[in-house]
Amino acid sequence: MLERTKPRAIHSGLASMFDLNQLRCFVTVAEELHFGRAAVRLNMTQPPLSRQIQVLEHIIDAPLLERTSRSVRLTPAGRSFLPEARRILKLAESASQVARRIALGKTGSLKIGFTAAAAYGFLPDLIAACRVRLPEVDFSLKEMVSGDQFEALATGQIDAGLLRPPVARPELASRRVVAEPLLAAIPKKHPLASAETVTLKDFDDQPFVMYSPYESRYFHDLLVALFTRADVLPRYVQHLSQIHAILAMVRAGLGVSIVPEAAASLKIADVRLKPLKLRTPVPVELFMVWRRDHENQLLPSLIEIAGEIAAPHLRGD
Repeated sequence: MLERTKPRAIHSGLASMFDLNQLRCFVTVAEELHFGRAAVRLNMTQPPLSRQIQVLEHIIDAPLLERTSRSVRLTPAGRSFLPEARRILKLAESASQVARRIALGKTGSLKIGFTAAAAYGFLPDLIAACRVRLPEVDFSLKEMVSGDQFEALATGQIDAGLLRPPVARPELASRRVVAEPLLAAIPKKHPLASAETVTLKDFDDQPFVMYSPYESRYFHDLLVALFTRADVLPRYVQHLSQIHAILAMVRAGLGVSIVPEAAASLKIADVRLKPLKLRTPVPVELFMVWRRDHENQLLPSLIEIAGEIAAPHLRGD
């Protein structure tokens, strides 16, 4: 009785949890049903292999193998334990592989915020390129105005944002990924619809569908500055935050407007998009922004891919 209780005492409490090496030894012997062959597979000698099996049996308090001088057989407990042991080993291997791939920046997740206009051109190109280069990465995309993206970056809700300038915050790094020209958006039946180009003077005293000074502050302030410098005063008939909504109002004949070139991909019927002639070209910019102290191993790869595909989108300089 004393000989039987001593091993239990050694492996009692927290110390009684079996380890992966013991499971690996048991599974190999169970598959070979021969200690010699199992030892060769495990690159070890038979005595320590036998000891590992004995320790495992003591820990779970059940015989797993029947040993004779001529054969090795699984006990009923061993047959029941074998598939569970294999499952644990497989889970452990899978977990270690995932951890290694995350550390190498090959798998995991990325949360990206974006403005609505980014979805018209740059964002689809970015995600398509990432699907090729980072096929095991899960992307979570959230449409947000630029102001909300700054807050989401600060609180870790997103890893990177596609947003409008300015980005003058010391805790953030950025890369310009889009610079595109502005286009005049004209209703099909408007006199300007037949013009080859449109100037800011053409908007003077015209009904104008304007951007919201809050949700679309970047576009609002940009156009106000342009009109002020050109001594132009449109009649603002609506303030909206989304470009597709602005184009819908233009289509309805409620006024004219100005949109970034990417809006052409929306192909809104009965809206004519005309080149806007400016004395000094003013590009509409979009930046990828991220925290300098980020901990996501995938972020450098995302930034690299964004830089590679940015060139075709930098047309407004």
